[in-house]
Amino acid sequence: RKPANPAFWWVSDEGEEVKWSFEELGCLSRKAANVLSEACGLQRGDRVIAVLPRVPEWWLLSVACMRAGIVFIPGTSQLTAKDISYRLQASKAKCIITSDTLAPALEPVLPGSQFLKSQLIVGRGSRDGWLNLKELL
Repeated sequence: RKPANPAFWWVSDEGEEVKWSFEELGCLSRKAANVLSEACGLQRGDRVIAVLPRVPEWWLLSVACMRAGIVFIPGTSQLTAKDISYRLQASKAKCIITSDTLAPALEPVLPGSQFLKSQLIVGRGSRDGWLNLKELL
């Protein structure tokens, strides 16, 4: 019997691979949707800004947002503090998602966002005031 094709196959510059079957992607995206709804307190129609490099969690969170009816607003890691501040205010985003390495650059603009409720970090590190996706999954 031939193995099923992966639903998701990601390879890093260092050769690290992440392969998810359709079943695994479905299960992980349901868990991530629950994290967004429960831990982050988001509801259908709320907006999320993701400032992430193209890591597997980027795709996982975009699928999770579709499942939960949350609007996923992608942003590149090249955005400046001014760009992020503008996007937070214009979109009325209630959550920001970023990596543990990009979080320090974003933190100075976050207090100025009146709509922001939660901050989610992707990566192994932890920071005060941030929820960690890996721990919550």
